[in-house]
Amino acid sequence: MRPFLKWAGGKMRVVERIKAVLPQGERLVEPFVGSGALFLNVEFPGYLLADANRDLINCYRQLQRGGPSFIDACAEYFIPANNQPDAYYALRQRFNAATDLEERAALFVYLNRHGYNGLCRYNSAGGFNVPFGRYARPYFPRDEMLHFWRRASRCEFVVADFITTLSAVVPGDVVYCDPPYAPLSTTANFTSYSEDGFALVRQCRLAEEAQRAAQRGVPVIISNHDIPFTREVYADADQILHFDVQRHISSDAANRTKTAELLAIYRPNGLSA
Repeated sequence: MRPFLKWAGGKMRVVERIKAVLPQGERLVEPFVGSGALFLNVEFPGYLLADANRDLINCYRQLQRGGPSFIDACAEYFIPANNQPDAYYALRQRFNAATDLEERAALFVYLNRHGYNGLCRYNSAGGFNVPFGRYARPYFPRDEMLHFWRRASRCEFVVADFITTLSAVVPGDVVYCDPPYAPLSTTANFTSYSEDGFALVRQCRLAEEAQRAAQRGVPVIISNHDIPFTREVYADADQILHFDVQRHISSDAANRTKTAELLAIYRPNGLSA
């Protein structure tokens, strides 16, 4: 099942590659849950799904709690009158001022499906600032939201950074990390998925925390671009897999190209591939 949210760097195209190296366990832990593509397509008794983006986690909590009634509230925004620039910018302003958590979550779904290229981006003041997307008929993901809601009964959704999340894992957990990717170049940097971005020093810290978790008996898998920087950062991983992936961040489908990605695998001592 596909996620109900569009998300830069979504993992639908590589889910099977990740599943092929994902060990069994009692709980899947995702410190960067994003759209939840992996969670939606693997079976674990429980899930700890974290992200630094408060709006994302609030959206998941509202869906978990409200189910069909929350989905209906989201659907009310998906009308032709709201698919034009003036309405979009008025609703974006309303979202940025909203304090009611259910209203904010429903507007988050609307903005995700009507905004440019499905991006999630904030300005320095924390305001959502993605421009209007100009789609002919934005798709309302009712079936995908229902599927997410049915699975969410086994989930704990938390707002946390990866250090906090990884420090809480215990043997029996299996960790998959999908951080904002290290940029291919200084001019191709799509790392600001949350308000504070994700600097290269944080990439290094993630690798360190993954190794510490493995030493405590918890396997960790990390996705990223396959570039010299990440190969060096993940040099202590037990295994690195390399492959090409079709990217979807560009709005020009004809010019989207494949990029090299990797999976860095940190295994507890004595755990075979």
